[in-house]
Amino acid sequence: MTTALDKPPAHAAPARTGDARTLVDAVFRAREAAIGGALVLLVLGTWIANPAFLDSQGVKDLLLNASILVLLAVGQSVVVVTRNIDLSVGSVVGLTAFTCGDFVSGSSHGPVVTMLLGIAVGALCGLVSGALVSLGKVPALVVTLGMLYVLQGVDYALAEGGQINAVNLPEAVLSLGSGSVLGIPYLPLIAALVLAATAYYLRTYRSGRELYAIGSSPEAARLAGIPIRRRVLAAYVFSGAVAGLAGALWLARFGTVVAGAATGWELTVVSAVVVGGVAITGGTGSVWGAALGALLLTTISGALVVLKVDPFWEQAITGALLILAITADRVVQVRTTNALRKRSRR
Repeated sequence: MTTALDKPPAHAAPARTGDARTLVDAVFRAREAAIGGALVLLVLGTWIANPAFLDSQGVKDLLLNASILVLLAVGQSVVVVTRNIDLSVGSVVGLTAFTCGDFVSGSSHGPVVTMLLGIAVGALCGLVSGALVSLGKVPALVVTLGMLYVLQGVDYALAEGGQINAVNLPEAVLSLGSGSVLGIPYLPLIAALVLAATAYYLRTYRSGRELYAIGSSPEAARLAGIPIRRRVLAAYVFSGAVAGLAGALWLARFGTVVAGAATGWELTVVSAVVVGGVAITGGTGSVWGAALGALLLTTISGALVVLKVDPFWEQAITGALLILAITADRVVQVRTTNALRKRSRR
């Protein structure tokens, strides 16, 4: 005779799922820690080989160079956790940098107007991509690859063979790229602010956590009543807006902008995100890890220059890290699935 005592407690299944989720989170946190450790070793090793690497100017250059990539990695992460991708971010940076430069050249507009314009243009680009992916149900890879070339074409059409020169830009805009507060450049501070705000949102707000649910299992998210199309659309708009902000900062950082700026950056951004522990299959990872991945790739680039190593090795190392990260994600996924199956049998 079966009694109530013979039945497993109602909370057993959720507990097993929670344990599995905790295991996955622990694995990815360990990976973020490993990236941080590798970054520290790389910095120390380069410093030992060339002490100038960590002088005041060297640290400043490293932070400035990493800022834009960190911003792009944060925006890309929000899209990737939904099991999508945005390959147009490099083109968005180039288009917004030129658009903002053309708008403020010869004017008295300040950095706030420049950044707001960049965010608006980038958000519009993200809205188009997001609408095609979420509402049109066109594969993200196809949409964003097409947008990459469309935006490049628009950028070249606007430029008409010309360029934006630093001498024509307002001094206030240029000071955004070269100025600092308490010795810390403005660009890293802006990147850190966006990073912290995004991490807080994803961790604290329900809509942020729903992005992870969509990436983990779109079908389960649909059954749970999560507005998948709206969330994916919002993720693309956010990614575009952040890329637009990065374009405005690109203008402030370099001053001179030509059509096609940031061409090829999309693959570097994806590499930083995946290397940083955001699974390309969605549902796991954090923007902190993506930022670490971006900082690691930027530091590798700087270290190779300081050590006078052939720049070819930068692409080779980035590719190797990307393959290694995707392989690690697959191993974690398989082992987690096996662990879930064993626990369900028990």
